[in-house]
Amino acid sequence: MNKKQKRMLARILVAAVLMIGLLFVPVEGWLRFGLYMIPYLVIGYDILKKAGKGILRRQVFDENFLMAVATVGAIVLAVTGEGDYTEAVAVMLFYQVGELFQSIAVGKSRRNISQLMDIRPDSANLESDGELLEVDPDAVEIGSVIVVRPGEKVPIDGIVIEGASNLDTVALTGESLPREVKTGEEIVSGCINLTGLLRIRTTKAFGESTVSKILELVENASSRKSRSEAFISKFARVYTPAVCYGALALALLPPLFRVLALGLSPAWGDWIYRALTFLVISCPCALVISIPLSFFAGIGGASNAGILIKGSNYLETLAKTRTVVMDKTGTLTEGVFDVTEIHAKGDWEPRLLEAAAHAESASSHPIARSICRAYGKKCDATRVKDLTEHSGNGVTATFDGVPIAVGNAKLMERWNIPWEEPEAAGTVIHIAMGNQYAGYLIISDRIKETSQAAIASLKRAGVRRTVMLTGDNRAVAEKVARELEIDRVYSNLLPEDKVKQVETLLSSETERGTLAFVGDGINDAPVLSRADVGIAMGAMGSDAAIEAADVVLMDDDPAKIAKAIRIARKCLSIVYQNIGFALGVKAVCLLLGALGIGGMWLAIFADVGVMVLAVLNAIRALFVKNC
Repeated sequence: MNKKQKRMLARILVAAVLMIGLLFVPVEGWLRFGLYMIPYLVIGYDILKKAGKGILRRQVFDENFLMAVATVGAIVLAVTGEGDYTEAVAVMLFYQVGELFQSIAVGKSRRNISQLMDIRPDSANLESDGELLEVDPDAVEIGSVIVVRPGEKVPIDGIVIEGASNLDTVALTGESLPREVKTGEEIVSGCINLTGLLRIRTTKAFGESTVSKILELVENASSRKSRSEAFISKFARVYTPAVCYGALALALLPPLFRVLALGLSPAWGDWIYRALTFLVISCPCALVISIPLSFFAGIGGASNAGILIKGSNYLETLAKTRTVVMDKTGTLTEGVFDVTEIHAKGDWEPRLLEAAAHAESASSHPIARSICRAYGKKCDATRVKDLTEHSGNGVTATFDGVPIAVGNAKLMERWNIPWEEPEAAGTVIHIAMGNQYAGYLIISDRIKETSQAAIASLKRAGVRRTVMLTGDNRAVAEKVARELEIDRVYSNLLPEDKVKQVETLLSSETERGTLAFVGDGINDAPVLSRADVGIAMGAMGSDAAIEAADVVLMDDDPAKIAKAIRIARKCLSIVYQNIGFALGVKAVCLLLGALGIGGMWLAIFADVGVMVLAVLNAIRALFVKNC
C-alpha cells in the first residue's frame, strides 16, 4: 500500500471503531447527533468536499454528489426521528472501503506496467578520450561508443564492437531465456547485460531508441478508449442525472398523490428514505470504475508477456478477430536463407558453388550471403575481376579468367543462355560459366519451429480463416502453406499487391468479426495500417513496427499471435461480465428500493458490494500466464 491508501485504511478503521462503539452508548438528542458526526466526518469529509467543488464547477452529477445527498439526507431523517444515524455513517464507510479496493486494484495494474517502465535507463557510460563518463542517455550522440557493464541496462540501440554476453530480455519479450550477443551484432535498449563487458557504437539517439518508443507506446495506451469504455462514459453522463431526477420524483410525487388523490397523510419520511436508498443503489461506480480498470489490467498483463497493445480500442478489436492474414518471411519463416540443393551440369560440379560464392562475395543481399555461407570458406577477392551487380537480376564477373553470371532467369536471357526452370520449392539461382549453362542452386527459407503449433493454436482460439501472403513463387508458398495447414495462400505479391489483397479480404468478410494482419513490421507497414488490427512481430529495434502496428509482439515467436487474441478475449469477457452483473443487480435493487422492500443496507450492497466484486473480477485481466 502507498501512503494515501494507508491513510484511507486508518480512517476506515477509526470510523468503524467509533461507529461500533456508539451502538453501545445510550445517548439521545443533539448529543447523539454530535457523536455520530465524528465518524461521519472522519470517513466522509473528502467526499463532501469533492461534491461541493463539483457543484461550484457546475459538474454536479457524479458519485460524490450522490453519496453526499444520500448520507446527508439520511442524517436529516435521523434528526427528525424517522431514520438512523448508523445507516448514514455505514453508507459512507462502505463506500470508502470500495474506493480503497479500487485504489489497490489500480495500483496493482500500474505496478505491473511499471515493471516494464523499469527498462528506462538512468544513465549511460560514455567513452571519451579513454575515460568513462556517466552521462544522461539523452546526451549521447549517434556514433558514440558506450560501455555496458554486467548488471547494467543497455541504454541506447547500437552495434556491439567489442565483447560478448548474455542479455536478459524479459522486460521486452516476456521470455525468461537469455539471448546471446557478440561482436558485430545489433543490440537494443531495455535489455539487461548479464555476464560480459560490452562496448557498443550507438546507431540511434536515445529519443528514437527502442526503449523510448516502447515507453511512449505504453504511456499513451490509456488515451485510446474502446467502444465499451466510450459507451460507459456516455452512459454515466446521462444515467446519473436521470436517477437523481428519478429519486427526486420518488420523494415528491407519491406523497403528493397520497394527499391530493387519496386524502391520506403524505408519509414524507418513508418516501424520502426510499428516494435516498434509490440514490445510493443507482450510483454507477461499479461500471465507471471496473470497465476502464479491466482494459487497463488487460494491457498491463499483456505487456508483461511481451505483447504491447496501443490502446483498449485495439484490445477490443483484437478480441473479435476471425481472420488472421500473415506475411511469410520473418513471420512464419525465420527469414534466413540456406542453399538446400546444388544441381551442376557436366564437368562444373566441383567448382559450381565455389564460383558462385566468389561472384557473390561482395554483395550484402541475403541470397548472396547464403551462397557464401554454404561455401564455408573465405573467398579470395583477387580471383574475381570485372564484378557488376545487375539490380534485381544478379551479378556478372570474371572468375579465374572465366566469364560467370549468377542470378535469375532474366540474367540468363541477357546472356542468351538456355536454362532449366525446375519446379522447386525455393528460390532458383542460375549459374553460367564461359557462356555455357553450368547449373543452378535452390535456396530456401526455414520454417520456424513454432509456426505449425501457432497456426493450430489460432484455430483452437476461434480464428476461422488463416491466410498467407508472400512475394515468393507459387511452389514455395504452397509448400509452406501445406506444411503449416494454412487455409489460403497468395504468392508472387509485391508490397502494394499485399495491400490490395487485404482490402479484397476485408470487403469479402461476410461473417461477424475483424481481420488482423501479422507482419515483421519492416516492409509491411502499409498492410499493417490497412487491416482492422495490425500486429508486428519480432519488432525489437524495428521503428516501422512500433509506428505502424496496433499490437507489437516483442519477439519472433508466432505462438504469441494466438496468445494476444486469447488475452484480448479474456479481457473483453470480463468487461461484459461486469456490465451484465452491475446492471442486473442494480435493476433488481432499484425496484426493491422504490417499492420499500429493501432499505439502506440493500443499497450498500448494490453500490459498494457490486463495485468491490466487479473490481476483483477486473483484476483477473492481469493474470495472462495461462492464456
